[in-house]
Amino acid sequence: MTATLERAVTAETIEAMAARIRGGDRRALARAITLVESRRADHRERAEALLEALTPVAGGAVRIGISGPPGVGKSTFIEAFGLHLTGRGHRVAVLAVDPSSQRSGGSILGDKTRMELLTRDPAAFIRPSPAGATLGGVARRTRETMLLCEAAGYDVVVVETVGVGQSETAVAQMVDVFLLLLLPGAGDELQGIKRGIVEVADILVVNKADGELKGAANHAAAEYRHALALLRGTGGWTPPVLQCSALENRGIDKVWDTIGRFRAQMGEALAERRAEQARSWLWRELGDGLLDALRSHPAVAAALPGLEADVVAGRLLPTAAARRLLGRFLER
Repeated sequence: MTATLERAVTAETIEAMAARIRGGDRRALARAITLVESRRADHRERAEALLEALTPVAGGAVRIGISGPPGVGKSTFIEAFGLHLTGRGHRVAVLAVDPSSQRSGGSILGDKTRMELLTRDPAAFIRPSPAGATLGGVARRTRETMLLCEAAGYDVVVVETVGVGQSETAVAQMVDVFLLLLLPGAGDELQGIKRGIVEVADILVVNKADGELKGAANHAAAEYRHALALLRGTGGWTPPVLQCSALENRGIDKVWDTIGRFRAQMGEALAERRAEQARSWLWRELGDGLLDALRSHPAVAAALPGLEADVVAGRLLPTAAARRLLGRFLER
């Protein structure tokens, strides 16, 4: 956080910041997201107070998660999809999660440069965030950021995950509909995509169905439909396999219409899904909070270097070291 932004976040009252966000102030929204993403204890207190003030006016957006393998064209699709929605009078927030370096912890955060047209659209808001050490293709505070965007009046919130992988299903636990983008030419890719992410996808879309890839896209869609026939749907919904060309802006309208059909057919099941997501969020926060408390505990901090050295040297089993650290943490 820059010094200027730090002063602005600290000086502004929670009430004033909440009022500006409710009024659709994009700069206030950006500052609030920075506050929410901060790991400082004083910032966490302010962030929680801000979220409590805004929660009553949040929750009304269509929440969409989008994932897919590298090269599938997620950014191109999201830009075409976002422009289609803003053209129909919607306000769209895109939360793009970028991978963080395991060595430096840094992140490129290049999604805004890849969505140049959508970035300039006054009805759209794009926020890239680093994934950090959080698994599942999302950032640690993506849920809170969604609430802030909804409070600011965005009626469609899109969460773009890092990419496809075995743990990329985390986004399905925070959205209404999970969209999986696929490349033409099923074959090896069908084997490479983890079954888990296909099972939780509500809609599958074969992108890049244009030019010489049209035939491959038709074949891929047929292969995925056959594969999905072996899996059970949710709430009577069988995940459809659509085709589109984000580059040529074809099939985007059908994707949005299908999302509408999904939400209409799911009905009360969507409210139940959000309730279960809230329960999952609670336990996730408990786990993260306990881990933070464990790491900052004086007795644990004092014993950790020696026990960690013993584990690395093979003198002590990790399970035994963990039990000793937990014992120190729970000592009264």
